[in-house]
Parts: sequence; C-alpha cells; structure tokens
Amino acid sequence: MINGKDGKIANKNGILILLLALFIISFFISIGNGAVKITPSEIIKSLLKEKGSINYQVIWNVRLPRTIVAALVGISLSLSGTILQGVMRNPLASPSIIGVSSGGGLMALVILILFPQYYYLVPMGAFVGALLATLFIYALAWKDGIMPMRLVLAGVAVSSLLNAGINGLMTFFPDKVAGVIGFMVGGLSAITWIQVKTILPYTIIGAIFTLLLPGKLNILMLGDEVATGLGLSVEKTRFLFIILSSLLAGSAVSVIGLLGFVGLIVPHITRIIIGSDYKYLFPGVILSGGSLLMLCDTLSRVLFAPTEIPVGIIMSALGAPFFLYLLRNKKNMQ
Repeated sequence: MINGKDGKIANKNGILILLLALFIISFFISIGNGAVKITPSEIIKSLLKEKGSINYQVIWNVRLPRTIVAALVGISLSLSGTILQGVMRNPLASPSIIGVSSGGGLMALVILILFPQYYYLVPMGAFVGALLATLFIYALAWKDGIMPMRLVLAGVAVSSLLNAGINGLMTFFPDKVAGVIGFMVGGLSAITWIQVKTILPYTIIGAIFTLLLPGKLNILMLGDEVATGLGLSVEKTRFLFIILSSLLAGSAVSVIGLLGFVGLIVPHITRIIIGSDYKYLFPGVILSGGSLLMLCDTLSRVLFAPTEIPVGIIMSALGAPFFLYLLRNKKNMQ
C-alpha cells in the first residue's frame, strides 16, 4: 500500500513525466511546421542520414536554433517569474509586469543604438539593467515589509519610467529604429546559432541554481520571522534569488527583446497542476515554459502563413486576459 505522502509524490513525478513528454512533442511540432512541413521521422532522418538535403538545411540553419532559443527563453522568463512571485509574495509579479524586462531592455537598447560596436555586451548589460530595476522596485515597495498592491504599483511606475527611456531613445535616434522594431515586440524571426550561444550559458546557470535551492524558497514563503527562526538568512537568500531572476530575465531580453506575460502565465498554470512546492514547481516551470513558447512561436509562423507575426503578439493575446482574471480574483491578491 502507498501512503498519502508517497502517493502525492508519485502523482507529482507522473505530472513531471507528462510535462517532459509535452516538451518533446512541442519541440518536434516547432521544428516540423512552417513554410515547409516536415514530419518527426523526416526530421530525425535528415539530421542523422541526409546532411546535404534541403530538409537538413532548413532544420539545421533555420528551425533548430529558433526552436532552441524559444525553449530557452521560455524557461528563463518562466523561472524568473516564479522566483519573483515567491520572493515578493505577489502573484502578479513577473519580469514584464513590474518592469524587470523593461530595465533589461533599456540597457540592451542603449548598447545596440548608442554603442553597436559593443554588441557582445548586450547580455551583460541586460542583466545589469534587470537587476537594477528589480532592486529599485523592491526598495520602493518596502515599508515594514512587502505589500502586494504596493509592489505592483511601484512596478508599474518603474516600468513606465523605463519605457519612457526606451521611447526617448527611439525618438532621438529614428535612423536606427528599424533595426530594433523586432526587439520591441519580441520576435524570433532572425534567430541563428549566435543567439543560442548567447543565452544558453545564462539559462543553464540560472536553472541549475534554482533547482539546487527550492528548499530555501519554500522556507522563505513561510514568512521572514519563521524563516529566520529556522536559521535562514532571509535578506541574503532574497538577494540571491533576485540576482538569479535578473540573470534569467536579462538573458532572455538580450536575445528576443521585450516579450511579455510568459513569466506571469506559466508559474500560475504550473502551480495549479503540480502544487506550490518549489522542489516540483521549478522543474515543472522549466518544462511548461519551454513548451509554451515553442508552441506559441509555431503558431506565430503558421497562423497567418506565409506572413509571420512576432511571438510577442501571441503572448500578449494570451496574457492580457489572464492578467485581468488575476486582478479580478480577490484570492490571488491577498
């Protein structure tokens, strides 16, 4: 007989296996669909046996790097949102909603527009911008503790300020705007292996650390007094998670631009499916976040084919109603 606790663990492990299957299926759907449809068997055959074929060129040079980046960006933004919601104890906290992505985006645009010769510093610049925005929002919202509504309002204010900076750059440098339009809406149309190499190490580092630290965030969720009583250094732990969140959000922004709502939708849906224990929530978010963005990117390619729309538009269409639902659900605001 399996007792209740063992049964719950088995159920959560089973859910993770299903999410892994969904991730693999999403991967093949993303690679196989576009102007030219390629079946999973043809994908495997082309990569292993037909390296000079047209299918191989399409898969290797176009779709595979794009699919990998979509998965990595989905993972990074989803983990960043999950961390922010936990550290700030606010279900509305996400990189795009409270201005973290805007901070990374502003720094990235400063480099791309004003110092294009230093384009290789975009990931680091986006990370620094995201970190500074997060710390600034947290400082503004802190007053004898963090209140959810105060944090949202501080985030909206900071986001507006940062977006003003972004719009200012585009106003004063109109000759360079054309090159950053895709960055502003969040698109994957020009992805190559260069972007894969850019984001991969940051996503791996961020994911490894989050998977190693679920227990600390579980304790932190009990409240500062309880966490301190259990021997946790609250401020150091909170700061570590803020750095991780900024690293993940900044790296995602550096390759895809200002993509919204991923960090809001995925943590909530995954929490409903697998529960709030970060031991299972973190790997669940990794799998579901990657799957969601791969599927949305596929949809952006085939919905109005042969015209392609930025994946950011798809995410906004999904995320805006979800955000309004959270705002109207009083339980989520407590």
